[in-house]
Amino acid sequence: MSDIEIRDDRAAGRLEAVGDGGEVVGRIEYFVLDSPRRALVPVHTVVEPAHEGKGIAGSLARELYAAARREGVSVAPLCPYVVKWAERHRDEAPAADAEQLRAARDWLAAHPERF
Repeated sequence: MSDIEIRDDRAAGRLEAVGDGGEVVGRIEYFVLDSPRRALVPVHTVVEPAHEGKGIAGSLARELYAAARREGVSVAPLCPYVVKWAERHRDEAPAADAEQLRAARDWLAAHPERF
């Protein structure tokens, strides 16, 4: 993987992978769930076609879980890619709480315009 900087645009709900030229080459779109307990909820992972196969999506998922650990919150993944990544990296990605997953799905259903 080339030099990629990962930055969190919390206000926009995007974890972005930024390439050498400053272009966003991938992202995880997420929201912050406050109840029943605080969690980061990834909904979509996107990597630009010219940058696929370079480990960018995995780096984004890894950073999302690292950010959650630093903040003392969990991750309730709704994004299929992040769910599969977490299954393959159980040492870095604790299992999601069923109650938080239900609350995340309910929040997303109540805010369809968000994603």
